[in-house]
Amino acid sequence: MPLREERQELNEMEEKDQSQKTKSNTCPQCGKRFSHKGNLTSHIRIHTGVKPFTCQQCGKSFSQSGHLVTHMRIHTREKPFTCPQCGNGFRHSGNLISHMRVHTGVKPFSCQQCGKSFNQSGHLVTHMRIHTGEMPFACQRCGRHFTTKRSLIKHMRIYTGEEPFRCDQCGQSFSQKWNLTSHMRIHTGEKPYTCQQCGKSFSRKRSLESHMVIHTEERSFTCDQCGKSFGRKVNLNQHMKIHFKRELS
Repeated sequence: MPLREERQELNEMEEKDQSQKTKSNTCPQCGKRFSHKGNLTSHIRIHTGVKPFTCQQCGKSFSQSGHLVTHMRIHTREKPFTCPQCGNGFRHSGNLISHMRVHTGVKPFSCQQCGKSFNQSGHLVTHMRIHTGEMPFACQRCGRHFTTKRSLIKHMRIYTGEEPFRCDQCGQSFSQKWNLTSHMRIHTGEKPYTCQQCGKSFSRKRSLESHMVIHTEERSFTCDQCGKSFGRKVNLNQHMKIHFKRELS
């Protein structure tokens, strides 16, 4: 047999053998094919729900050994994937890849509705709920729905009374992170909100908004007794005491 024909015959035999292996490594549940039997074995666990790899620390189980290895980093606090730009560490390589887009500015996930782009696919999924109106996270106590799980967790603190954000200066605790951020300015003296008219600064945005009434002369709080108007509700309340005292006298 000529060498060329012999090579062709060997190639055909290898292709046939590979085809038979692929067929034998086909998932009987969904028909998905795998080149290696080990991959098929791992895949089958999706259908069976078998999780043979268990964490000795907390008892959580996984269908794949690699998932257990990654999970163990929660307990060991190991973060082997380091950002070369800022030194931030991550437990997952995928998290590092996503993080790098903060530095590069790459936003590969675009909304087909409005064109807004995101650096993570999960952010796009959350954004799409603005267009669809979907609110998949429901409070079991009051029935209120939320677009993100994080929003639901924050809401649940109303019922649990949980205050996970603690001031390391005075020990006061808060249910929301922004409350702690605002509170810390008492200790630091920081006043990031500055009036563009007179240069006066404030620690809270709401305080700046109240102050701006002085410049705009907006008086939206009116006394229903005498018609006098005020820029702040607190000033109206103080004024109302005059009428209340007159009624008593």
